[in-house]
Amino acid sequence: MSAKVLTAAAAKEAKIELIETGRGTQALHDTIVAMRAARRSGSANTKTKADVNLSGAKPWRQKGTGRARAGYKSSVIWRGGGVVFGPKPRDYTKKVSKTTKRLAFQKALSERIKAGDVLTVEKFAVAETKTKLFIALVKKQTDARKVLIVSDSFDDNTFRSARNVKPVLLATAANVNAEQLLAFDKILVTPSALEQLAERMNRE
Repeated sequence: MSAKVLTAAAAKEAKIELIETGRGTQALHDTIVAMRAARRSGSANTKTKADVNLSGAKPWRQKGTGRARAGYKSSVIWRGGGVVFGPKPRDYTKKVSKTTKRLAFQKALSERIKAGDVLTVEKFAVAETKTKLFIALVKKQTDARKVLIVSDSFDDNTFRSARNVKPVLLATAANVNAEQLLAFDKILVTPSALEQLAERMNRE
């Protein structure tokens, strides 16, 4: 059975409250920025003149050579010396409140539903662990290249079949986030997932 577009009226019947105004735009921006910042390793590290493993001896005497005075070989103006104001290990994470995250999720889902990018499918599962069968099932539902599939759960056959299909992502209704809702061309949702999404938006 092919997928059907989830209309705004059908979404409201499923108890999903849509945002009709511009409310939530800033919350969505802040949430996605925070999510991407949290993924940064922050492991970049440079050596200062104190960290460089060079001799501490004075390169030449202070006076009489005609050269500029120099105190140590690890000076930042020399090749192999230290780095001035270089990056050091740091934490890039940003704090976002639960209320902001919930509003961002609601905004992202509302915009995709209003754009007609959310499709409902009764069930999504493959009988065997075969990537070919999985791709065929996805193409039967939509011709979009990047597809997000949201369900309450996935069986082992479906999960393993999807591992090598990079443009397609399987996500449970309990774990899908706002960034994922915006990253794909189309979103396939099962009725059980819609119920969990509605509960999640009202619970958090």
